[in-house]
Amino acid sequence: MADSAHDDVLSFLQRAGLGAEDIVLQSLSGGVSADIWHVTSRDRDFVVKRAVPQLRVAQEWKAPLSRNRSEVDWLNEARHIVPEAVPKVLACDDKLNMFAMSYYPPDLYPLWKRELREGRADPTVARSIGAIAARMHNATAFSDVIARRFATDDAFLSLRVDPYLYATASRHADLADTLQAIGRDILATKRALVHGDLSPKNILVGPQCPILLDAECAWYGEPAFDIAFCLNHLYLKCVWVPEAARRFIVCADALTEAYLDTITFEPATDSAHRIARILPGLMLARIDGKSPVEYITDETDKARVRRVSRNLLRNAARTLTTIKTEFASEFVA
Repeated sequence: MADSAHDDVLSFLQRAGLGAEDIVLQSLSGGVSADIWHVTSRDRDFVVKRAVPQLRVAQEWKAPLSRNRSEVDWLNEARHIVPEAVPKVLACDDKLNMFAMSYYPPDLYPLWKRELREGRADPTVARSIGAIAARMHNATAFSDVIARRFATDDAFLSLRVDPYLYATASRHADLADTLQAIGRDILATKRALVHGDLSPKNILVGPQCPILLDAECAWYGEPAFDIAFCLNHLYLKCVWVPEAARRFIVCADALTEAYLDTITFEPATDSAHRIARILPGLMLARIDGKSPVEYITDETDKARVRRVSRNLLRNAARTLTTIKTEFASEFVA
């Protein structure tokens, strides 16, 4: 750890009243968007997180540091709705763009992405995630107060719509109008509080229920984005771990059914329609956008994902059933 970063963390801990003797800082993997430290001392054990201005991807991708505060606000709001499913915020410093939160030991709370990598695709976990997302969306739907607190349209544009849909549109001229229209409609939809990065890499499989992390993209807008985002990861895992492909499809169905069965803020058919509209765009974006999935490297596999997602984008009448059918016919043996 650089001396300046070490000093910043210690300064934050002291100002937050979290300083103690024998503090040990261990750098953890923060993915592409943040620096994260596991902090231990004689009597404490927690995590400190700080957003970085330039995301760690091959292309230039800058994002506002205000997302640090957005994540804290989302966690605090979620603690009122699904307290069992999110970490507790211990302290926050907007000047340093740092906050401290609960730590979950990986031996008891394995990362869902790692579980899926090993082929452990439990539909009970997926069903719980769908229900948790539905509870969050139900509790925040059509709230003027939440809409004002999470009016983070510019951040969501720079973190999600632009690097995923608009960047992909620039590489697929024949689908540019379709992808841009999906992006514009996402930004124009204002229904509920969105996590924005509901991905297996941000979900821990806890003993009681899943734990949701990394809500840097928190935004009041299109709740269908959360479900489409997570389903996309489950589908693409079929390419990564083909021997578990059928189990991943079962998990996708379980998550979708739990979500649609639990939402009350709008008809399930309306939500399903918008999820199905967004999903193929995100699928293509994880191949040709600014943040391609790191585990699909074979050019033949990339071409297969492109073919399926492009065909789905051309089909304006697509449904979640047609998406599953077309993807499974290509990737599930």
